[in-house]
Amino acid sequence: MPGGNLNDLQAFVAVAKEHSFTKAAAKLGVSQSALSHTIRGLEERLGVRLLTRTTRSVSPTEAGERLLQTVGPRFEEIEAELAALSEFREKPAGTIRITAVDYAVDTIIWPKLTAFLREYPDIKVEIVIDYGLTDIVAQRYDAGVRIGEQVARDMIAVRIGPDMRMAVVGAPSYFATRSEPKRPQELIGHNCINLRLPTHGGLYAWEFEKDGRELKVHVDGQLVFNGTNQMLNAALAGFGLAYVPEDLVKRHLTKGRLTRVLEDWCPPFSGFHLYYPSRRQSSAAFALLVEALRYRE
Repeated sequence: MPGGNLNDLQAFVAVAKEHSFTKAAAKLGVSQSALSHTIRGLEERLGVRLLTRTTRSVSPTEAGERLLQTVGPRFEEIEAELAALSEFREKPAGTIRITAVDYAVDTIIWPKLTAFLREYPDIKVEIVIDYGLTDIVAQRYDAGVRIGEQVARDMIAVRIGPDMRMAVVGAPSYFATRSEPKRPQELIGHNCINLRLPTHGGLYAWEFEKDGRELKVHVDGQLVFNGTNQMLNAALAGFGLAYVPEDLVKRHLTKGRLTRVLEDWCPPFSGFHLYYPSRRQSSAAFALLVEALRYRE
């Protein structure tokens, strides 16, 4: 590209991916005006418009999208290779970004991370709580955490936790004026605490199975949350039934704070897995983290 350079292309990729000059400038550590000047210069040299600018957002033109799809992955490969060079350091280093639900972070990831981070002080870990089925490649995460059945086939999956069970629970005060449901269909008449999944924009349907029969029940109630801890707190306060991981409520069941129903409709299922793209170039830091999180019976 006559007169061009890699910095200009990198600037374009950043703006195209962020859909914002402000966010891209902050990411690159330059001023917004300087970034805008760089993009205009690149468009003038190429003789085509690469970005469509509006008052609210920035999006690639057809030519810009083609350039992004061609050049974007190359920069990701370069960044991955540069990160991989950390293995030649005496001490592994680098930043690892992971997306997971809060329950997996609290019960599985954090307990194992405490010792790992002390052993490798030059390794940084960023954890983002997210209940959506995030595209970790598009969002530039190094890895994600999901239930085993939710991991895409083109990903490498490493089990980091044991099998799980869900539990339908309610406080004794809730059942003081309501009968316990004996079948999942009876949940329709109960005040249930819902979980909203941002990926689908809808409420999570409670899943049940018994004798090979699978059921999904769309429940209703006064409260909707996007996190399990809040659902548990609402159930403890007597505001309805919650559908949460069994381990989260065991101590409350033992102490009589909660009552469990439909237990025979909640079989075990595959637990949490760490997953990442099969084409990912594994750095020494990332490989060490995977081994630290790996589930061992």
